Amino acid sequence: MDVLNKLKSAVSSALPGIPLAKDFEMLGQTGSAGPGLLWKIHDGMKRTTKQEASVFVCEKKQLERYSRQDRELILDILKKGVSQLTRLRHPKILSVIHPMEESREYLAFATEPVFASLSNVLGHHDNLPEPLPKDLQDYKLYEVEIKYGLLQVAEALAFLHNSVKLLHRNICPQSILVNKSGSWKLAGFDFSVPNKNTEDQAPLFEFVEWDAGVPPLAQPNLDFLAPEYALTMTCSLASDMFSFGVLLYSLFNEGRPLYECHGQLSTFRKNADELKRLKISILGCVPQELRDYMKMLLNAEATVRPDADQVSKISYFVEDIGPVTLQYMDTLFQRDNLQKSQFFKGLPQILTKLPKRVNLQRILPALFKEAVNHDMIPFLLPSILYIAEGATNQEYVRCILPELIPIFRIQEPIQILFIFLKNMSLLLNKTPTDAIKTHVLPMVYKSLEAQNPQIQELCLGIIPTFAGLIDYGAMKNAIVPRIKRLCLGTSTLTVRVNCLLCLGKLLEFMDKWYVLDDILPMLQQIPTKEPAVLMSILGIYRVTMTHKKLGLTKDVIVNKVLPFLIPISFDNNLNLQQFSAFMTTVKEMFNIVESEHRAKLEQISSMQQEQRTIEFPKVSNENSIGDGKHNQDSMMDKFLSGFGLGGMFAGGTSSQVSSPVNPDLSTLSGGALAKPDTPKKLSPPALPEGRLPSQPAQVSLSLEEKKKLAREQEQQQRYKSQKAIAPSSSKAKTPTTQSKDLTSTLMNKNLTNLAKPNYNVSSSGYPQTSNSMYGQSNIAPSPRYNPSGPGNSALTSSSFSSQSSLGSGSKVDMSAFDSLIPSSSGSSNTGKKSLNQLSQNSSGSQSAMSPTGLPQQRMMGNMQPYGMMGNQGMMRLPNMMGNQWSAQGMGMSGLNGSRGQQPAYGQGFNGMGFPQHTLSPQNPQPFPGSSSQKLSQSDLNDLLG
Repeated sequence: MDVLNKLKSAVSSALPGIPLAKDFEMLGQTGSAGPGLLWKIHDGMKRTTKQEASVFVCEKKQLERYSRQDRELILDILKKGVSQLTRLRHPKILSVIHPMEESREYLAFATEPVFASLSNVLGHHDNLPEPLPKDLQDYKLYEVEIKYGLLQVAEALAFLHNSVKLLHRNICPQSILVNKSGSWKLAGFDFSVPNKNTEDQAPLFEFVEWDAGVPPLAQPNLDFLAPEYALTMTCSLASDMFSFGVLLYSLFNEGRPLYECHGQLSTFRKNADELKRLKISILGCVPQELRDYMKMLLNAEATVRPDADQVSKISYFVEDIGPVTLQYMDTLFQRDNLQKSQFFKGLPQILTKLPKRVNLQRILPALFKEAVNHDMIPFLLPSILYIAEGATNQEYVRCILPELIPIFRIQEPIQILFIFLKNMSLLLNKTPTDAIKTHVLPMVYKSLEAQNPQIQELCLGIIPTFAGLIDYGAMKNAIVPRIKRLCLGTSTLTVRVNCLLCLGKLLEFMDKWYVLDDILPMLQQIPTKEPAVLMSILGIYRVTMTHKKLGLTKDVIVNKVLPFLIPISFDNNLNLQQFSAFMTTVKEMFNIVESEHRAKLEQISSMQQEQRTIEFPKVSNENSIGDGKHNQDSMMDKFLSGFGLGGMFAGGTSSQVSSPVNPDLSTLSGGALAKPDTPKKLSPPALPEGRLPSQPAQVSLSLEEKKKLAREQEQQQRYKSQKAIAPSSSKAKTPTTQSKDLTSTLMNKNLTNLAKPNYNVSSSGYPQTSNSMYGQSNIAPSPRYNPSGPGNSALTSSSFSSQSSLGSGSKVDMSAFDSLIPSSSGSSNTGKKSLNQLSQNSSGSQSAMSPTGLPQQRMMGNMQPYGMMGNQGMMRLPNMMGNQWSAQGMGMSGLNGSRGQQPAYGQGFNGMGFPQHTLSPQNPQPFPGSSSQKLSQSDLNDLLG
């Protein structure tokens, strides 16, 4: 084996480059160590196992300033130190994982991961790159680190002195390495001296004098060397303890030793003499409780110095909780589970007194090593999470999260989930988003699906505390559905109540429509109705109703909430206070519905008023039909009339059944009410093609209804084909929304024509035309006129056509009116008299008077078929007896307004239904005024209405 190693070393030394580069991936330099800090420390990783390591490299070109002999001597010293270090195995001694290899340019070996040497930490940066490594900048040792570091060095010396019987000879900061965990490891065995005596004898070590002619790099550091090397030329185990004392002093003196020799032997001897007269005042930088021990360690007499075991028992080290804790952590493998559990229970309180870096570097790695035992994890997690809370996000991701991920998957013991759930906010704050979705939230899902009610209740209780840190997608698609499923499926009341409480607290993290569509419908599916469940349901409704982000719509309240909430509010298990809470919420919901719906209806009403294009006048119902008495409305009619619903029901009043779209023509013209069955000639408003006022959209009609609508549509088309009648210029303009009165228009036009020709009053007092009356006038109905049909209520301007004008001495042919004069009731056709005969009988000759005593010129100019005037047709006739004007109904249907009934003529009426009168001597003139006076236009208007 030795031959093989020698061969390998010879081959490596002949090749250029770093020998370990083929086995280790070389990273950046972190520190330097060894004599003169010749060794460069690089971070590395073993290529095969990916094991983290540190690679020590010595460049031979650094020794080019020395002679070849000196270079060989220095290289031999370095090789000896690595060889000795490789053979030693102790927790406080640096561990070598790959022996040294040599190439033509380098020496190299690999060890456990190392941060830097103690010399680098104290401010000596020789052989380091520029700029300095980030971790080494502004690095400062804490007192607990110094205490425990010295204890570790003392423990390593005890191992060397008592077990190995080896004298180190170079205890100094360059020989002590600080590993990645913060532990101090002893190294630098370049000048160590073995024991010459047997085991049963006291150790004896060969004295090697310090030679001024040998390079300092090939000899121990004079600043830390014991004074007996110059005074008595001897060495012993106590010599290492003196070096330990100087190391302790330098740690409290900013890295400077007690005396600085600068590599001069003469200076060293001088300083050794001064040690005999060492003053306690020089030790002012050392803590007070340590000064007496320090003076003993620096004593020039070797026998006074305490050994390594005695140093490790000094109260300064053992009575401080920090060093003791760190020392206990290093010996955990020696303890049983009971001892470990008791220690870990009190560890979180100790961690509060330790620096952050100590917790990260020293405590945390030891805790994760113990996590392989699942039974110990519940005791470890509080301390781990406390350290995680104080770490930065980068430190958490680099040092803590990778070790926690395997623990997230552990389900037993159950306390692991308890601890993680209680600290979920910490985990979500520190853990990156991807890791949360992959590792943290699945643990929450498993807790909700666990069979243990305690785990379920705990999970439900803490989910709202970190709900703001959960992604909304995970909340909506994973957490809330599991809570709903658990609420509906559990048989434990406390779990169901906690599910509802959890949902109520999560409402503010959801959007409105998700709550309305997914949360509220689930409440109606809950099988149990205990008071706690009902009050939790009420709380969810109340939060949804009052939260400014959510809110219940009117339709949801009316159709879903109130039909469910009102019945359960009367549950017999509710007490008075709980029932009052239900009633208060129900009343508030009613108020919301009322206010929203009222506002909606007010808005619709205002929009209808603004968008209405045609307004029809309100039909007066003051005049009654028939006997002149008002119809009495029932109580139901009176009630419904206040809400605009009277016209929708049968049996309503005339004002309710009258169509607002087609108002009565005669009513608009100011006359009495027409027959109920008399058609109206008002043109309907313009409607879309195929739509009638009585035809609602998308309604299925019967065949009879369709026939009726077809007739109405045909009638409306006839209305549209008629030409509009221009209003008279003498009349005031009426609003465009009012219908035209065709009867009044015809009468006004004829009155205008009658007022033009002059006529004189005869000696007998009767007016007659100056030339002639109407001659040979053929009066025939218009093609649109049907006396017996229901479609005409008045004649238009084209109802009659006259073929002759007024002329003097002309006779009026009344034969055209014979067919219009009905026979008296109960008389035969022989009893009819023509208008010409009536005219001859009244005067005995051709007279200008009509049968009514009016001038024929007037009468003929405005003659209408009497049967067409309806119930509202009125004509003013002279009252011969009182010389006053009165109005009498002239309709053919009689005073009672019944259609087709012949009037029963009473006393004072002739065959035409006109009042009969005679001229008396006291009042020979039928008209007021003298016989020679002409009638004015106003008189004519008063006469004919």
